[in-house]
Amino acid sequence: MSFRRLLIALTSFVLLSAPSFAQQAPPGQSEFVPIKDLPPGDQLPAAPLLIAAYAFVWIAAMFYMWTIWRRLNKVETEMHALAQKTARR
Repeated sequence: MSFRRLLIALTSFVLLSAPSFAQQAPPGQSEFVPIKDLPPGDQLPAAPLLIAAYAFVWIAAMFYMWTIWRRLNKVETEMHALAQKTARR
């Protein structure tokens, strides 16, 4: 039981302290530098990446909805055929 508590305590410490280490400024940078003042090689435009990510998510969601729609139509057709078979008997 004590090993489990120690493991939980260590895991909690690591998970709770990780953000404080991640927010440290990189060495050599002591203040904020606007993107317009950076050299062109250090600038990373985020707009194309953001648009690509949103497009991927929307396309994946639409594809998923389309597959669900096709499967529901197939089930609906099978249910209609089954209802017709049982009505004949």
